[in-house]
Order: sequence, then C-alpha cells, then structure tokens
Amino acid sequence: MNFQDAIKTCFSKYAEFKGTASLSEYWWFSLFIVLASVATTMVSPVLSGLFSLGVLLPSLAAATRRLHDTDRSGWWQLIVFLPVVGWIILIVFLAQGSKATSKY
Repeated sequence: MNFQDAIKTCFSKYAEFKGTASLSEYWWFSLFIVLASVATTMVSPVLSGLFSLGVLLPSLAAATRRLHDTDRSGWWQLIVFLPVVGWIILIVFLAQGSKATSKY
C-alpha cells in the first residue's frame, strides 16, 4: 500500500474499529498525520488543534485495526498511560508483523 492509498483507506474507515490494518497502511497514515501537523502548526496553532481533533478518531481506529492485525485487542492503546514504558511497548506492538490468524 502506498502513501495515498493509506490515507484514503484510513479516512474511508474514519470510525471503523473492526477488521485489520496492514503495517504499511498504519505507518503511512501516521507519517501523514505528523507531516500535516507540522505544516498546520506553521500556519496557525488553532488550525493545528482543529486538525488534531479531526484526525483523533481515525488515528485511534487505525491503531486499533493495526493491533487487531497483530492479534491484540485495541484496548492495548491504553498502555500509553504508563509513563515512558507504555509508549515503547505500544510502538513495538504496532511495528510487529501480521499474525496469520486474527480473531478480530
């Protein structure tokens, strides 16, 4: 999946938490969010805040689908509330390859 396809897919599945997301789909969409956040911050902090609010739900949905692809529950995203270690664990989970049998 390329950059444009990943963005289209994630926005078309705006609030879809079922199913799976491939490794490339998730990381291309994450790159888009980072780049767009930097660009909107340069234009206006208010615009950046609105953009962040607009992509919050699709980014949570994409991460949930990505975790499903690694055969984990989307609730694992809550691990980020553990100081320092939580982010590291979540990034490792999101970067792992797909599992052949996903129950989601």
